[in-house]
Amino acid sequence: MLDVLKNRTYRHLFLAQVIALIGTGLATVALGLLAFDLAGENAGAVLGTALAIKMIAYVGVAPIASAFAERLPRRAMLVALDLIRAAVAVMLPFVSEIWQVYVLIFVLQSGSAAFTPTFQATIPDVLPDERDYTRALSLSRLAYDLESVASPLLAAALLTVISFNNLFAGTVIGFMASALLVVSVVLPSPRPVVPRGIYDRTTRGLRIYLKTPRLRGLLALTFAVSAAGSMVIVNTVVLVQSNFGLDQQATAMALAAFGGGSMLAALALPGLLDRCADRPVMLVGGSILVLTMVAGSLLPGYVPLLVLWAVIGVGYAITQTPSGRLIRRSSNPEDRPALFAAQFALSHATWLVTYPLAGWLGATAGLPMTFLVMAGIAAIGMLAALRLWPANDPAEVEHAHDDLPADHPHLRGASSADGRHVHVHEFVIDSEHLSWPER
Repeated sequence: MLDVLKNRTYRHLFLAQVIALIGTGLATVALGLLAFDLAGENAGAVLGTALAIKMIAYVGVAPIASAFAERLPRRAMLVALDLIRAAVAVMLPFVSEIWQVYVLIFVLQSGSAAFTPTFQATIPDVLPDERDYTRALSLSRLAYDLESVASPLLAAALLTVISFNNLFAGTVIGFMASALLVVSVVLPSPRPVVPRGIYDRTTRGLRIYLKTPRLRGLLALTFAVSAAGSMVIVNTVVLVQSNFGLDQQATAMALAAFGGGSMLAALALPGLLDRCADRPVMLVGGSILVLTMVAGSLLPGYVPLLVLWAVIGVGYAITQTPSGRLIRRSSNPEDRPALFAAQFALSHATWLVTYPLAGWLGATAGLPMTFLVMAGIAAIGMLAALRLWPANDPAEVEHAHDDLPADHPHLRGASSADGRHVHVHEFVIDSEHLSWPER
């Protein structure tokens, strides 16, 4: 898996991702402490609002930002967004009102909503070989899981010698280091041949996404991922400390079990995806999520919880990690930022539904019922994916054109009959292919 780091450009981008993730993790811890400093016992409400603002920024800003991504050099855009996020982190320790936190969080997360899809769209252009790209996706999954474990531990160690406000300095350093690593390499910036209007550029990713069967299936599976993931993120502390009467360390161990399962799956995925197609692998992952949600309604104690959370982590990674391969396969290089932005926005929209639902149901209907409701959502996502994503999903598709002139360059080599031009090639939704061929 580590062979992919021999590529200098990818190595710098991966290090930029890791360092920025650690900085963001420190900011997450510091933000919680800042909220308590400003709001006291109402800190939970402040953090909940901040998380909602984060999701709104992700859902609303990503498609708009992608409209500008295709007109700007990717390196310049990524560096500028890192610097904007660093500037926000510099200001956070000096806020004195809760509304100021909300404004800065919106700006910070808007920067992330523009940065992340553009960054993700650049990796398949840097690593055009699918085998290398698969290993890059697994490394990225490992980076996210390691950050979720390492950042709180690092923050805890730093808090023994510095105040929480100084943790934001780590965030600033992370974003500045990320900018330096990005600026140290040359990045591809594919441009569309024909200039597009602002409406076309803003909605293009969503239109391509929703017209591509495998991506509609991916969106359905994302509901299963968000249903199970929300139970872990929202209700672990309730299960461990309220139901089982254990302490904060036990909560951290449960979350680490989830991250450990995800990392194990990420390590195994490259070899698995070399032998198996994406669809059956991801459907197995989704099935694991459904079954573990059902099992969660019968949890007898803490040790079974650790085992269950680790298995959920495996299903989570198996279902989510290959998504980049589907997007790469479903787009031309110049459309990838828009399509990654669409995935970013739509996937976070599912979390915007399941996060509050997991919390509200847990508080009102009890956790066993919440597990079953989340199992139902995951099962609906699985069934929808089976229907929306055909089992026969070749890259090359035979299709006919009756909407292009006979001398159009795209029709070179096509056979003609009854005014229709038929040919076979790798099929994606673009300007020459406005809808998926009927089977």
